[in-house]
Amino acid sequence: MNITQTFYNNLATKYDKLFLDWQGTTREQAEILDKIFKDNGFDHTAKVLDCACGIGTQAIGISALGYNVTASDISDGELVEAGKRAEENNVEISFKHADFCALADTFIEKFDIIIAMDNALPHMLTSEDLENAVKSIVNQLKVDGIFVASIRDYDSILMDKPSYSPPYIHKNDKGQRVSFQTWEWKDDIYKFIQYIVEDEDELQVSKFECEYRATTREEMTKLLLDCGCSKVEWKFPEETGFYQPIVVARKG
Repeated sequence: MNITQTFYNNLATKYDKLFLDWQGTTREQAEILDKIFKDNGFDHTAKVLDCACGIGTQAIGISALGYNVTASDISDGELVEAGKRAEENNVEISFKHADFCALADTFIEKFDIIIAMDNALPHMLTSEDLENAVKSIVNQLKVDGIFVASIRDYDSILMDKPSYSPPYIHKNDKGQRVSFQTWEWKDDIYKFIQYIVEDEDELQVSKFECEYRATTREEMTKLLLDCGCSKVEWKFPEETGFYQPIVVARKG
């Protein structure tokens, strides 16, 4: 089991603590994705694969809007949590264990839309690994299908290489939750520690470690074009309302 699987397996039951209102977030993000899908010519008949589904934050929301959703992840812990949450939300989603670097090992069918949100692709720590992931994903798209992914604004982050991310403070009727990350850089790779401090009925502190590689928009755009996409565009938070830049790539 690699560091990414271990990280998400351990984080699975705490992942929703990163949000003030996880349930509300699923609806808000589904509306953002729905607009992107429709702006690119798709409706609810589109077959969607969420290839980095986590606990189902996006998959559950877009399924509730009526899309035909399949969801996969490398973390069994998160797949279990996602399955529970899909049942609680009365949506039918086919969940599969799959590595998005080798989607063809799990899926025969091609999809109209594939998504990978919440900075999933920068877990690829080498340019070769990232290329394998992009090739795998684009290969699983139908011709004229789109790939939608969100990635941190590393073009800005690489200028300063900050040692931490600003904290999120979520207050509720029991107290508050505080989540933040510390970052330790080595070239364009950073080891990060995710802390979740729950100061509610009692004080609890959780700590999770993983790694990312800062992936620039230029690198990602070139890879998508080289791997068979005919059009690549970036959408920014001020336009979409999503908290990270989003890339939309159409398979040629």
